[in-house]
Formats: sequence, C-alpha cells, structure tokens
Amino acid sequence: MVYTVTFNPAIDYVLQIDDLKLGQVNRTKSEDMFFGGKGINVSVVLKELGVPSTAFGFTAGFTGQAIEKGLADMGIDTDFVRLKQGNSRINVKLRSGDETELNAQGPDIDEAALSELFEKLDRLSGGDTLVLAGSIPSTLPLSIYEKILKRLSGKGIRAVVDASGELLLNVLKYRPFLVKPNNFELAQMFDAAIKNTDDIAFYAGRLREMGAQNVLVSMAGEGAFLLDENGVSHTIGVCSGKVVNSVGAGDSMVAGFVAGCILAPKRDNNAIDYDYALALGTAAGGATAFSKGLAGKEMIQRLLSEL
Repeated sequence: MVYTVTFNPAIDYVLQIDDLKLGQVNRTKSEDMFFGGKGINVSVVLKELGVPSTAFGFTAGFTGQAIEKGLADMGIDTDFVRLKQGNSRINVKLRSGDETELNAQGPDIDEAALSELFEKLDRLSGGDTLVLAGSIPSTLPLSIYEKILKRLSGKGIRAVVDASGELLLNVLKYRPFLVKPNNFELAQMFDAAIKNTDDIAFYAGRLREMGAQNVLVSMAGEGAFLLDENGVSHTIGVCSGKVVNSVGAGDSMVAGFVAGCILAPKRDNNAIDYDYALALGTAAGGATAFSKGLAGKEMIQRLLSEL
C-alpha cells in the first residue's frame, strides 16, 4: 500500500487573466479550483495510474471540510487529522503570461495533532511505501521528516522524500528508497555550480553515499537523471508538448516513478525496472505540465508511448 503525507493541504484557486494590471480591477478569463498539496497531488496521480493510496495530513475549518469532500468525490482515500482551530489554506495562482503564486500559511499543528498522525503512521508495515512531499508549516521543526523516518526505521517501509535543503539531508541516514531534488535544489544543498549532467551525476552520487538508495533529479527542459540503487545512471529527455501548467508536475513525476516501481514486470532476479519507472515518471510529469490540472491517465499513456 502507498501512503502520502501532506502537512499543509490547500485549495488551489487558479485564475487566468489576459493582462494583469496591479492596482486596478482585473477581470478573469477563466477560473479553476483544485484540491492540492504535494502529497495529495501524488495520491491523485497514483489513482489515475491504478495504484491505490491513502492520503494522510491535517485539515482545518470549512476549507478543510471542502478538501476532504472534494477528494472523497474523486475517489481518493484519506485519513486526515482534523485540527480544532484555523482553516486549511487557499492558494491563489495567477496566470497572465508569467505565473504568480500567492500561497497562504495554513493552520498551526500542535503536539496532540502530531501524535495522532504518528499513531496513524504506526499502522504501516513492511512493503508499504510512504511519500513525504514538500515544505512544512513554519510552526513545525525542520526535523519532522527525520522524526517520522526514525519512528518507522527497521519496519521495511520504502520511504520517498520529495524535499530540499535540511529537510532532505536530515533523512538520508535512514536510507530512503527515493529522494527527488531538482537540479537547482541539488546545487543549493551542496553550494555548488551545476552546469551539466556530469555534475548532476556527481552530486547525486554524494546523496547516495549519504544514504539515499535512489536519486531522481528533475532538470526542467533538460529531462531527468536517475542514479539507481545499483549505482546505474539513467537519463531521459522531456516529453513533447505545450507547457500550460507548472503546478504539480514534480509531484506527478514522483507518482509516476512510484507507480512504475510497483506496476512494471519484475526482471528475472525480481529487480525493479528503473528504466520503465523513470519513463512513467517523466510521462506523468509531462502530462501535468501540458494540462490545466493534474495528469490524466490517457495523456500519461500517450506520452509514455512516445518516449
């Protein structure tokens, strides 16, 4: 079973405006609402690919109720901790030539709520996959992912961590199954200038030396690079299409990769087909980038066939 954790779920309110003028009244061309947060995005795309998951996280207030109902209507299994105060956030995405995001802070998460989440995580068992994705609210310590993986250490759970900076570096000693920085995050973590794929391969190797089993690095228009658990390097180009959306593309790549590890026929030695996982991740990321919302199954399959 796959489980995802979203500490700060949101309603993403996406507004398309032809020519945004600051300080004036602007009329929208179109409006869309999506229920999001990085872990939730992973769960949504996993469902498109036929892989069931349960979304953990925290919700609060009337917006939290809307998120829970919206995901239930989409057929997403959830097991959120309901906070007693505050409201889950609404993020505003303005698309007018360039894309501008206004992201809210979200509600405070107290110790009692954290304990309730930990109790839910304690139910995971060997063979389960846990996806920890994205930044965390300012009220939580940067060690929160580390605390979760320490608690689950030794249970045979495959941890996937899509984060950057100290949030990612702190968990490497628990040997996560997959980490997914992008090339800019990779450069920042090592305070290095990354100019080409050789540089990415070198610093991905550093992350493996520090404990990561698989390192997936997204490189925007240059495709993606994977250094797998066997020390084998894989590269892949980008999908062909018109980019209309950048929200959730990285989450979709994580979902596609995880699904690929589960769905791909195993090789003779029961090894994972990492070429397939990388291709499915790339197709899922591209399908989201080419859509108004998150990737749909049909576009994912079409892009996969073209890679």
